[in-house]
Amino acid sequence: MPSTFPRLMLEHAARRPAAAALREKVYGIWQTTTWAELAQLARQLACGLADAGVRRGDHVVVVGENRPRLYAAMLGAQALGAVPVPLYQDAVAAEYLFPMRNAEVRVAIVEDQEQVDKMLEVRAEHPALAHVWFDDPRGLRHYAEPGLASLDALLQAGKAWDGAHPGAYDREVAAAEPDDVAAMFFTSGTTGNPKGVVHSHASLLDRATAGARFDRLTEKEEVLAYLPPAWIGQNIFSYAQWLACGYVVNCPESAGTVTIDLKEIGPTYYFAPPRIFEGLLTSVTIRMEDAGRFKRWLYRHFMDVARRTGPDLMDGKPVGALARLNYALGNLCIYGPLRNTLGLNRVRVAYTAGEAIGPDLFTFYRSIGINLKQLYGSTETAVFVCLQPDNQVHADSVGVPIEGVEIRLLASGEILVRSPGLLKEYYKNPEATAEVLDAEGWYHTGDAGFVDAHGHLKIIDRAKDVGRIVGGANDGAMFAPKYVENKLKFFPFVKEAVAFGDKREKVCAFVNIDFDAVGNWAERRNLPYAGYTDLAGKPEVLELVRECVDKVNADLAQDERLAGSQVSRFLVLHKELDADDGELTRTRKVRRGFIAEKYGVLVDALYGGLAEQYIETAVKFEDGRSGQVAATLRIVDAQVLPVLRRAA
Repeated sequence: MPSTFPRLMLEHAARRPAAAALREKVYGIWQTTTWAELAQLARQLACGLADAGVRRGDHVVVVGENRPRLYAAMLGAQALGAVPVPLYQDAVAAEYLFPMRNAEVRVAIVEDQEQVDKMLEVRAEHPALAHVWFDDPRGLRHYAEPGLASLDALLQAGKAWDGAHPGAYDREVAAAEPDDVAAMFFTSGTTGNPKGVVHSHASLLDRATAGARFDRLTEKEEVLAYLPPAWIGQNIFSYAQWLACGYVVNCPESAGTVTIDLKEIGPTYYFAPPRIFEGLLTSVTIRMEDAGRFKRWLYRHFMDVARRTGPDLMDGKPVGALARLNYALGNLCIYGPLRNTLGLNRVRVAYTAGEAIGPDLFTFYRSIGINLKQLYGSTETAVFVCLQPDNQVHADSVGVPIEGVEIRLLASGEILVRSPGLLKEYYKNPEATAEVLDAEGWYHTGDAGFVDAHGHLKIIDRAKDVGRIVGGANDGAMFAPKYVENKLKFFPFVKEAVAFGDKREKVCAFVNIDFDAVGNWAERRNLPYAGYTDLAGKPEVLELVRECVDKVNADLAQDERLAGSQVSRFLVLHKELDADDGELTRTRKVRRGFIAEKYGVLVDALYGGLAEQYIETAVKFEDGRSGQVAATLRIVDAQVLPVLRRAA
């Protein structure tokens, strides 16, 4: 197999020039880019970059949704030996400043006017940014900024440069080595400035091909690329594995059309973080609550059948004839139509990662015939560390180490990984590199977990976040905040949760309601509301959330190790946690420390025994304006149960 991304592209173009490489939906119509067309695009873009002075080792920022010409731009940069640096398209301009200064970026390729405006704002603080090229020209006709041009202009310049320098492009592609830097991904920065994770062609392709062999992926797969290209999970599934396997990557028209596009494409290989699966289930729940009485009864009846029989069928376990018949009827009436509605009817393999997924949520999808599995990995490991084999899928584990991976556990419970997919370094940060990569080549993940009797890895939480209850009836008990948060987020009414309790005598939590799910619930009960803040403060909504918290506590009480993590008190926040307000990372991970500091008055109220607390919070709106949200939040006591010790 060719050892770099551009060589893989050229091999596909030579072997199957007319085969589809990428599809993009434009004005409601799917447009196809063949491998031959992609190779030509990448060549001209590479030559255009060379004409602009881009050389081996330079960094090229790429910002936008998944678009064929942006993929071709990354390939073009790699063909020159330059390093593409994808950044999150929904980030504000200020968030680009550190990565672009850190990587000494001189050129950027972006999608549209929104990203151009951000780059021009960045250039005021980072004047080294000399060139910005854009894919979509809408709204940019009257822009006359120096160094700003369209990708069409870059392609024309590249065509001319290629003609004037015959053989130069081919020599650059041939000069690349597997250990050359292929891409740099900036971490989400939950505790400070993001770090640039440097990966080689070898590390990314090794993990991509290992994952492809594990799940027997072929060039016949169909993939929908709808997550941010800056997230390494999307990059591995829709770029590295795409080039390793040669399957088709489909780019939705917009974020608003993803659900429709998903149904039209019918992917065979699908990846989504738990929040996407939670959102899909929430939409199903809302629809069923709005359905007629008979349809609701039919759905509940056959979902009971699915929960009893579906996972066993999926895992290849023996199932009685009557159970098979009932499941077949359910498949005809409910599961098949439901998979079609979700756009997942053709899925052969589906993965979730990034956060733990609730066991009930996980079981729901497997019950209706979707082969949903979990994986474990990170930006630093090129994603693939542990995967769940078919017929060995457990809701509470993340699978077994795959080909090339070694796992080691420290006495503290921290997980260490050694594999060919590890990062080369954190860019310009030798101290941080030395903290995570030891002399023996082990990567210190920062995650805590253990290997169960089946050889499957179980993740508890981030090692630094696993704490202890101090004082009270549960003195010394383990506190795993993410575990508690994920249990709360299983409920369709809970969108986000933040748990506190380390070095305290009890656990308290903030909760964000899911505005759509709770709004639908309220409307069916003729409960009026005037927006998120008003709805979140309704006594009926607080009672709804309390029921969810009590169910989580009942579940936690059954585990001696985690019974001390039961939530004693909670409040429903007056605003949704938002990445633009610094409360979440761009991958929607909770910045717990920042939230605890920002909402310190609410934390104090929870632990101070107050019944309510007034708060005013500055917020940023989507149009860039700033404002204030104020409310008096009620604090609710939850039911904490004694530990239900299991019989020996």
